[in-house]
Amino acid sequence: MRITIVQGAFLPVPPVLGGAVEKIWFGLGKEFASREHVVTHISRGYGTLACEEFIDGVHHIRVPGFDTPRSLVRLKWRDLLYSRRVLRALPKADVLVTNTFWLPVIPLRPDVGKLYVHVARYPKGQVKFYSKATRLQTVSGAVRNAICAQAPRLAPRVKVIPNFVPRSGLTSIGPKRQQSILYVGRVHPEKGIHLLVEAFVQLWVQGLRGWTLRIVGPWEVTLGGGGKQYFGSLREKARVLGHSVEWTGPIFDVDVLNTQYRESALFVYPSLAERGESFGLAPLEAMAEGCPPVVSSLECFNDFIRPGSNGWIFDHRGPNAVATLADTLRTVIASAHALQPVRECAQRTAQEFSLTRVADQFLSDFEEVVRQ
Repeated sequence: MRITIVQGAFLPVPPVLGGAVEKIWFGLGKEFASREHVVTHISRGYGTLACEEFIDGVHHIRVPGFDTPRSLVRLKWRDLLYSRRVLRALPKADVLVTNTFWLPVIPLRPDVGKLYVHVARYPKGQVKFYSKATRLQTVSGAVRNAICAQAPRLAPRVKVIPNFVPRSGLTSIGPKRQQSILYVGRVHPEKGIHLLVEAFVQLWVQGLRGWTLRIVGPWEVTLGGGGKQYFGSLREKARVLGHSVEWTGPIFDVDVLNTQYRESALFVYPSLAERGESFGLAPLEAMAEGCPPVVSSLECFNDFIRPGSNGWIFDHRGPNAVATLADTLRTVIASAHALQPVRECAQRTAQEFSLTRVADQFLSDFEEVVRQ
């Protein structure tokens, strides 16, 4: 089968600047190629990355892209410019996978393959313009429901296939872990990091000692962060913690990141993105390394979090979300010596999202789409 994957205008592949979607499709492309499919991966040109090269059997083509702008209007305009450049690079294929905003809308040659739109985030009305798509694939039941509500006539074309979880290959999840609470993701207000910092401060003021809060992720707007002002406000809130809080910055190396998961006692992902969080890959990455997560009560987490068995959910919509999160963390920390069954259950859950299983689902769906 000939498969073309087109990424967005703002992050390169390989994912040297991060990006969950870029990470997922970089891995899937290599898996498809290992099964003797012909894979072309088109993405943004960046730095010293070659305009054209082969990586593990995948033909990578890179076209000029952009840094992420602050303005939504500029973002959409730059996506359009990028998509028009991509048109000239598209090879003949059976399936064309894309998560760009404009490529599913603009006219395409008939020989580029069946249009397979990857809806990576909660849709904001754009899906109703994707009538040319043979498939609208998304990663969770929550986003599927949103697509069907916004574009009912396209509901029969919607398919849920989850993200896969990159694994370190190490299986040990022994009890020897640092007394640290880890967050990994963009340092942006919609991710709720301010709730986490305030909850940890509350616990520290009440006498919690010996524990560290570690924040891993970019704050720069060009990398999807909330900017200098938001980052400054977080540091001010955490001033009382001194060395009990660590601002690590982004980690793009998968092995280094997995070490963070493997060494931490807990992972906290307090996202507030009601219309932005589509799947929550980071909690599953933590679970794969035996680091149980505490997450907000967004619908997408219901696909894999079973409270008390493989993680915990706190109500972020209540009148005092900080106190609620602090209470949840206090309870979990108090039982930290007895978390081994939760760690094991978390890792078993993550195994259901392996690369081979998810690739099987995609290839089966590609075959179905091609037959239509």
